Amino acid sequence: MKNDVWPMVHAERAALIDDLSHLDADQWEEPSLCDGWTVHDVVAHLVDTARTTRFGFVVRLARARFDFDRQNTQGVERERGASPQETLERLRQVATLRATPPAPLDSRLVEEVVHGEDIRRPLGIVHAYPRQAVVRGLRLQARTPASFGGAKELTARFRLTATDADLAIGDGPEVSGTALSLLLAISGRNVALNDLSGPGVSTLATSA
Repeated sequence: MKNDVWPMVHAERAALIDDLSHLDADQWEEPSLCDGWTVHDVVAHLVDTARTTRFGFVVRLARARFDFDRQNTQGVERERGASPQETLERLRQVATLRATPPAPLDSRLVEEVVHGEDIRRPLGIVHAYPRQAVVRGLRLQARTPASFGGAKELTARFRLTATDADLAIGDGPEVSGTALSLLLAISGRNVALNDLSGPGVSTLATSA
């Protein structure tokens, strides 16, 4: 199963590069779904995470005084070019790398799918993600503790049911929708809540 992650990751990076190549300067500065980050910032973050090795992650986290948010901010500052085209070229250069921080390999799918939507949704760009990539990302996010960027504690309170895949996670009030909308919602992207239905949605909206 591990061997099939990188082809999906590389395909998603290539698709995002193609979408980014059509943006104008104003679109690069559009606020993304990542609070406080523009589209340009998210692209810089993707460059940073694509370069990050297991050892490099530990070193940079220590330099950030073990503050995960500070580490991410420093990564954006490091990889954001002087122009959008410079940052886009950096993304092209790392698009086929297989570097990964000390995390399950499916975390690379979460990274590409969620951040891909952080960029595309505010710009009105629609992209069809491989269902396998989204489902595996959702499963991982649902079992990963919040301290590691996941939503285990949140999703333990609900039953998540995908309407486009054979997938149901957890017990409690049901929240149903596409696997992509569920993944975005439990990843803190409240815009996806409008795509969900079920008795648990209102509670999820106040908890996410």
